[in-house]
Amino acid sequence: MSINLDNHPCFNDKARHLYGRVHLPVAPRCNIQCNFCNRKFDCVNESRPGVASTILTPFEALDYLNELIKKNRNLSVIGIAGPGDPFANPDETMQTLRLVRERFPEKIICVSTNGLNILPYIDELAELNISHVTLTVNAVDQDIGARIYAWVRYQGRIKNNVDGAWILLKKQLLAIKRLKEKGIIVKINSIVIPGINDHHIVEIAKKMAELGVDILNCIPFLNNKECNFSYIKEPPSIFMTKIRTKAGKYVKQMNHCTRCRADAVGILGEEMDKSKFDRLQKAREVFRNQEGKNTFIKGRPYVAVASIEGLLINKHLGEAEEFLIFEKKENVISQKEIRKAPLPGGKNDRWKELAGILSDCSYVLVNGVGTNPRIILENSGIKILLLEGLIDEALRGIFMNESILHLMKRKPIVCGQACSGSGNGCG
Repeated sequence: MSINLDNHPCFNDKARHLYGRVHLPVAPRCNIQCNFCNRKFDCVNESRPGVASTILTPFEALDYLNELIKKNRNLSVIGIAGPGDPFANPDETMQTLRLVRERFPEKIICVSTNGLNILPYIDELAELNISHVTLTVNAVDQDIGARIYAWVRYQGRIKNNVDGAWILLKKQLLAIKRLKEKGIIVKINSIVIPGINDHHIVEIAKKMAELGVDILNCIPFLNNKECNFSYIKEPPSIFMTKIRTKAGKYVKQMNHCTRCRADAVGILGEEMDKSKFDRLQKAREVFRNQEGKNTFIKGRPYVAVASIEGLLINKHLGEAEEFLIFEKKENVISQKEIRKAPLPGGKNDRWKELAGILSDCSYVLVNGVGTNPRIILENSGIKILLLEGLIDEALRGIFMNESILHLMKRKPIVCGQACSGSGNGCG
């Protein structure tokens, strides 16, 4: 099916008042730290890149998207733009893109990235008919880049200063070349930072023109109080007009950017108001609790529960040493057995082993879960429900197809540590 590229509001100024976009926030991690960036979550009133009110798994994102498109027929573009970098989260990103393309073959799909880790995925992006990729290129000189990036994480190691900036630039230039070879439209975002790279934007434009990029978006620096560049003032609009005019001699300019959030939805410039925030959260809740849709997969009649004492759902997936397995026979719900969890360690191999141990379960009820284990188990067909409360009440809701929305865990466990999904549990 052909895709109408004229309906992309970022690339077509005439389309931006008629067609909307949605960004699916499935990529929380980032592999670089920009000195202008502060990625705090959960502020509905902020409209800037790097901000999202929640993180969705690929399947949650698809469910959310289904509901959005039912109510917003003018959504022509589906994108992934963070709140971290999509290819610092390649499993989540690529799984989401596959699901979305299968479900919406006619939609424009695009991705926004820093370009550090996109190269291994470009061939599949082309196969998925990803028509547009945005790369953020803030310097084509590693010495200037070293002032912009605090660090770059590449192949598991942190690179600082010029070394990190050079690796990032090298990967960006290779990525742009490869994207153009595959016939993918490339947009470049360049953050104009007074006193840092404002004198360098024309050089960026010249280099991008050599590589055949399609459009350049010069974005004025936005001051964030808690970032390393908090002392820098935002450039005035007349200053930005002059820079765009000079850069426009080499590359077509985008002049109507609205600094979209990583969970933006609707027409460009619309605020992320409370109703949209509530809809995003509601989609996540409904998906995770399957209200009124508690269906069992054929051949998977059981429910697994992580519990400390056997009464409450109060154990994080990574901490569980065993799982209680429940079944329903002749309208009686009872415990069938106890299954041991794989030993800690092994990273993703642990979660793959657990998926095998629970392969006859349609649901796993836990009090907390990391991103990697959730993706691996859900990709194996196991639905993870993040709940708190009595096991009996949750089981009754699931087996009897009743609502368990009131049991949904609304606040994450705060243990002082980030869950890495390494397979070692918490602590």
